[in-house]
Amino acid sequence: MDAGGLYASRIHRPLCVCVCVCVCVCVHVFLHSYVVILHPYFSTINGVCGFASSIQGLTACLIGAAFFGALGSSFLYGYNLSVVNAPANYIKAFYNKTWQERYGEPIGAGTVTLLWSLTVSIFAIGGLVGALTVPFLIKIFGRKGTLLLNNVNAAIAALLMALGETAASFEMLIIGRFVIGLDSGIALSALPMYLGEIAPRQVRGSIGQFNSIFICLGVFIGQVLGLPEIFHQETRWIWLFAFLAAPAVLQLCVLPFLPESPRFLLIERRDEARAEKAFQAFLGKQDVSLELEEVHAESRAQNTVAAVTVLDVFRNRNVRWQLITVIVTMASYQLCGLNAIWYYTNGIFEKAGFAKSLIPYITLSTGGIETLAAIISGLVIEKIGRKPLLIFGFSAMALFFGLLTIFLNFQDRYSWMPYLSFASILALIASFCSGPGGIPFILTGELFEQSYRSAAFMIAGTVNWLANFAVGLLFPFIQEALQDYAFVVFMVICVMASVYFFFLLPETKSKTFLEISQSFAKINKVSDSSLSQDLRGLFFYWTDSYKRSSLV
Repeated sequence: MDAGGLYASRIHRPLCVCVCVCVCVCVHVFLHSYVVILHPYFSTINGVCGFASSIQGLTACLIGAAFFGALGSSFLYGYNLSVVNAPANYIKAFYNKTWQERYGEPIGAGTVTLLWSLTVSIFAIGGLVGALTVPFLIKIFGRKGTLLLNNVNAAIAALLMALGETAASFEMLIIGRFVIGLDSGIALSALPMYLGEIAPRQVRGSIGQFNSIFICLGVFIGQVLGLPEIFHQETRWIWLFAFLAAPAVLQLCVLPFLPESPRFLLIERRDEARAEKAFQAFLGKQDVSLELEEVHAESRAQNTVAAVTVLDVFRNRNVRWQLITVIVTMASYQLCGLNAIWYYTNGIFEKAGFAKSLIPYITLSTGGIETLAAIISGLVIEKIGRKPLLIFGFSAMALFFGLLTIFLNFQDRYSWMPYLSFASILALIASFCSGPGGIPFILTGELFEQSYRSAAFMIAGTVNWLANFAVGLLFPFIQEALQDYAFVVFMVICVMASVYFFFLLPETKSKTFLEISQSFAKINKVSDSSLSQDLRGLFFYWTDSYKRSSLV
């Protein structure tokens, strides 16, 4: 080993150990902090129901459902966003080798670029197809059942991509990327729906943020496993894709033993016995009559409503602004420019004077900041609210996009300017994960009643994946035309999103769906009288029950 290689080895191995330790510590702190900080909310619930001696804090069932539900779902989505970056050169070399063995000549530069672009972009196409299938899957299999069935896609994708090199078939790798995109499209709709329906309204946002946290954690783990000491080697890169099966297997080992969504069981399956047991398991108490009455009232209100289709959602005046809000939120989630940030990262690090061998380790800071910001957002969302976090996140992103544009333009003039560009990138990532990175999925479940929810998630998923594909397709042209000013486009989008949320988004923190519907009634220009009498009676039932139990 030469002197440079020996020095790199001495530097990299301690960094790998530090990275592994940091991952373990982050997971421990994440779970511990959720239990400690959300403890008062569950204490309040138990006190209201007159069960001060019941289990205090988050129940193991609720945490387990959120943790393992997200591990086999949103974690895989985040992992696949980053995992293809490290082995890119090895994958292209595999394409060239396979082509030469088949046709007896090297692959053309244009062809390899086309195949690589298809490998990356087909993930979003698979996601779109997956999102379109969600309403049909959850109607047949339920929320939990859909998540479990989705593991079949993860297993198939892992096999196709891991065995593609052995079979000398780059088509297997491309098809595998499509299948794991299908998995992600289903997961990003079914998981937020499941989490939103099993969580008490006082912690609905925090439990919903498990989706965002595990997306960020998946990105980070993808970066860690892509380090040279682990799987970033010519003989090991296929294991990056074989790893896809591990989270799916873990979810299959645990999630079957956890309850289905009680709302789904009662409203759509008419199974009150299982719904009652599900509520008891998730809330950690025996008396769940209040929760059952809430769902019964919602069920009675929807008895006269036929199965809602996507066209019904677009036609219904009562949910017009809820629909517009979800479309704006999901479009902003993808079009705010975070995905485009990765285009500049390595170049900025090189200009800052970092050795190329160290850049993969420095890049870990972006994944670490992303995960940390998502955890903090999950811990404070029930105290601050959805609206302030969205406005702050998009406003801060607009500010740092502006600063990054300035720093990039002066980067060649001052040796210290690339460090400011790097700091701006970290700040952009933290701003995104503070609110815009997770709240759009939570809002989709909160703004619609049960009968509209599956259609709403189908619309939200379609917007999400189309916008994702649009950014991947159009950003290279925007960057070529505007150069360092390309981020001004995203700055404008972030400002527009902040303005929309400031003026038109009602706060949904700790509100029942009746209160949320009432918040939109004026915007939709419908009278409160159009709301169901059952739902109106339920609101007073909850209020009266709370007052009476407070006196006990």
